[in-house]
Amino acid sequence: MEKITLQHPNSQSADLIKENIEQLKQLFPEVIKEGKVDFEALNDLLGNYADTAEERFSLNWAGKANARREAQKRSTGTLRPCPEESVDWDTTQNLYIEGDNLEVLKLLQKSYHSQVKMIYIDPPYNTGNDFVYKDDYKDNMANYLALTGQDKKLSTNTESDGRYHSNWLNMMYPRLKLARNLLTEDGAIFISIGVEELANLKTLCNEIFGEQNFVEVFSWVKTSTPPALSTKSRKTNEYILCFEKTKMALNIMVNFLMEGINLY
Repeated sequence: MEKITLQHPNSQSADLIKENIEQLKQLFPEVIKEGKVDFEALNDLLGNYADTAEERFSLNWAGKANARREAQKRSTGTLRPCPEESVDWDTTQNLYIEGDNLEVLKLLQKSYHSQVKMIYIDPPYNTGNDFVYKDDYKDNMANYLALTGQDKKLSTNTESDGRYHSNWLNMMYPRLKLARNLLTEDGAIFISIGVEELANLKTLCNEIFGEQNFVEVFSWVKTSTPPALSTKSRKTNEYILCFEKTKMALNIMVNFLMEGINLY
């Protein structure tokens, strides 16, 4: 018979604090920072908004609080079926949705929460030449109209903007947060990105998905052409960042890669 000492796990009651933190980590991975609860982030998720100035390890930027709140605001839009524009409406198993992606992600929360096995997104790389959503917190449809050419007010996010990286992070945060909610427990997300925001995206995903659920950064060589003599280097790589919702998603990633799906 094994001898039970004071140091033996069976001689102590359950570590309720540790268990509570683990449960919080599964529900809200973004509120756990280096093993401790970020109560400011937790309060924001619960709707108790307050400004504090504690020192902690985190990724902060101008507008983060609004981006966090935007992810939790209810959508005022609705999805309207278009049978006359569809193919095999009565029998198809495919769904194509046209609209502002933030509004659509919110509308999908009820019907597809924890139902999606794999998500692949190709967001703006923030190179200074592509569009970055500047969300109107009153009417996100304005963004959709601008991107589709129905409204010419949207402009590119350039380095001369004092909030160049912040604008991009404010666009990404609510969308990634809502995308995580759609994943099954064994689901995974793949995100294409360039070197311009790779580091920020990795840190942002560590917060939203949990650092423990990082899988890999896959490097894609888009060109092997050597740089011209007048330049120091040429960007030859783009990247695909992969996170799983929980540690159950490994098979999804393996199947995705083995099938050789062409992302480009």
